[in-house]
Amino acid sequence: MLLKCDPTDTEAGIRLLEDLTTNANQVQQQVLKEILIQNANTEYLNTFLDGHASEKLFKKNVPVVNYEDIVTYIERIANGDRSDIISAQPIIELITSSGTSGGQPKMMPSTAQELDRKSFFYNILVPVMNTYVEGLDQGKAMFLLFIKPEINTPAGLVARPVLTSYHKSSHFRDRPFNKFNVYTSPDETILCSDSRQSMYCQLLCGLVQRSEVLRVGAIFASAFLRAIKFLEDHWRQLCLNIRTGQLTDWITDPSCKNAVSLILSKPMPDLADLIERECIGISWEGIIRKLWPRTKYVEVIVTGSMAQYISTLEFYSGGLPLVSTMYASSECYFGINLKPLCKPCDVSYTLLPNMAYFEFITVIEDHDEKMQEKVHCNGKSEQKNGINEEEWIKSKIVDLVNVKVGHYYELVVTTYTGLYRYRVGDILMVTGFHNNAPQFRFVQRRNVVLSIDTDKTSEEDLLKAVTEAKLIIESLGLLLTEYTSYADTTSIPGHYVLFWELKKRENTEQLPELDLIVMEQCCYRVEESLDSVYRRCRRKDKSIGPLEIRVVKHGTFDALMDFCLSQGSSVNQYKTPRCISSQEAARVLDSRVVARFFSKKVPSWEPFRIEANKLMSDMHRAV
Repeated sequence: MLLKCDPTDTEAGIRLLEDLTTNANQVQQQVLKEILIQNANTEYLNTFLDGHASEKLFKKNVPVVNYEDIVTYIERIANGDRSDIISAQPIIELITSSGTSGGQPKMMPSTAQELDRKSFFYNILVPVMNTYVEGLDQGKAMFLLFIKPEINTPAGLVARPVLTSYHKSSHFRDRPFNKFNVYTSPDETILCSDSRQSMYCQLLCGLVQRSEVLRVGAIFASAFLRAIKFLEDHWRQLCLNIRTGQLTDWITDPSCKNAVSLILSKPMPDLADLIERECIGISWEGIIRKLWPRTKYVEVIVTGSMAQYISTLEFYSGGLPLVSTMYASSECYFGINLKPLCKPCDVSYTLLPNMAYFEFITVIEDHDEKMQEKVHCNGKSEQKNGINEEEWIKSKIVDLVNVKVGHYYELVVTTYTGLYRYRVGDILMVTGFHNNAPQFRFVQRRNVVLSIDTDKTSEEDLLKAVTEAKLIIESLGLLLTEYTSYADTTSIPGHYVLFWELKKRENTEQLPELDLIVMEQCCYRVEESLDSVYRRCRRKDKSIGPLEIRVVKHGTFDALMDFCLSQGSSVNQYKTPRCISSQEAARVLDSRVVARFFSKKVPSWEPFRIEANKLMSDMHRAV
């Protein structure tokens, strides 16, 4: 279902959203019908439907799949087979995943029509923001966007990250003028393949046009904070360029040089002095407001694993709203935040029913400790009554409009581009409905966990524990700027290792002095904040050793990013992995460790007890 939205017509855009969400069920039925009519005779679907575009046969016969189940079809297309083995429309490129969400980059099929669908998605975001923030047509946005050079498959298809695909397409390069979306960055700086030159030039343009900037941001919170760090490292050179009106000589990309020269057109010593006064201060707290005083909000994704950056963003932003506008992935664009000025902890995304056909696998959750050991909020569930896994999963699937508030689900999508009942791997919780369309909070990625024994620590659990522990160091004037984790099984018993990069609140790169007792308290606070199964393993079973925090020197996580980029990750999509399993990545971190601390106390644990009638009631609701 292809729709169009004029981003400059706020009232029409909101009416369209109201219509889509009010008629969510009808729209979903139409989407599935269109997909099946279009693709029923593809090799893949014909195996299950025998050429019939039947919803009943689709739900009965088409399996729910992971990437491993369809990778042979993707590889066949990459190697020159026909598109119609999975899609009636020509596959024009393959979209690669970020490579940090469970292993090697995956490749997703994409068509020309899908770019039209993404343009609609971006356009519909504008009326929502205009409803909450006035005057966005009176200035510019300093959005820091980047691309990654694409690769070619053996068949000559381009394979590239989803944002690179969109930004290099004519939909972005030849977009019509939109007074609500004027960027400080010339397209040439965004499309520069050298990420360092791109970053420098985009920040330079943003500083020169500081009086016009009404909003700042990047895709992910981590990317925006990398930009702040880059600014901390290069502000003197940037000020010199502004003072002299001359671009630094290490910017060699011709398109960047020409585009920036039109903005950096003359010496601006007064502006350079102003920026220097703000940057030279002892603290960079509130630096975004100071450098871009008209800024109304910071637009970055701060949900999921990005939530750990909220306090650091708040430090730099000086109280500006942190706005997460959209929920999307390499497979498909899903939904938008209809209350963009809400607190980060309250962000929910309303799935747009015209983007794809959505289904949901009910995820069993129970607070009983024994159930925790069997079933975790990562999409894995025990088999029931001898039913095989495929049939059990199908029995747990519900449609978009039939999800229930407060329940957890794993997202399954059927797209126009050749993915059918595909498990995206995201765990979502239903927070409410807008009209008849459900709203979801992103919880975590499926299977992103730490585990030594029977413990299963999810990304969300780890974030909560680290958030508790960092309160200790924040009270002492320290900031936790990055972290990741590692299950160290080289010792017996194995133990959790956290890598922390710390800095003082003052504007300095000097590593803070670390108090042994304070850091041991941090180790203990993390362990005490983890779930009952972990604490039982530590205290009763003694199957897990004391948790360790390894403090790394300044710039370590930049080195980790460089390593991940060298392995195929996209600079635009890169997210610091919250758990690492790669030995090479672990060596990057270990080579920069400056101090190690262990928990000296064993966390508390008591057997979980619950009344029998409540247990049966909870299990009944879960099933």
